[in-house]
Amino acid sequence: MKKQHVQFSPVGQETLETQMRQGKRTAKLYRRALALLELDRGKTYTEVSNTLQVTIPTLSGWAAKYRENGLQTLYDKPRSGRHVEIDGAQRARITALACNTPPEGYAQWSLRLLADKAVELGYCEHISHTEVGAVLKKTN
Repeated sequence: MKKQHVQFSPVGQETLETQMRQGKRTAKLYRRALALLELDRGKTYTEVSNTLQVTIPTLSGWAAKYRENGLQTLYDKPRSGRHVEIDGAQRARITALACNTPPEGYAQWSLRLLADKAVELGYCEHISHTEVGAVLKKTN
């Protein structure tokens, strides 16, 4: 008999199967759940990795995390990173500013000029010219 890499309780297995049957799930969640179910059914890491096209270290990581955290393994933890500092209203103001006539002495708005003017008018504390470009690009 093959080694069972993951062992669900009957309730855990039913919960997981129910989640997989329910409508819209992300592909990431579905693959993790399917991998854990297959490992519970006694398939080897190699068989599951070939079926799902994931590496064996990834599978063993999922199995180890399942043993530690249970079904919470399926979901990603919040990621660190820089938070968005400019909200929709500020973006709208910057876009409206770009649609206005440029200041005297300029033929058109530059991204740096828009960034400086947005800070000067108090739309935001600081913004780079590349962020202004990204804001304007999304309005096309």
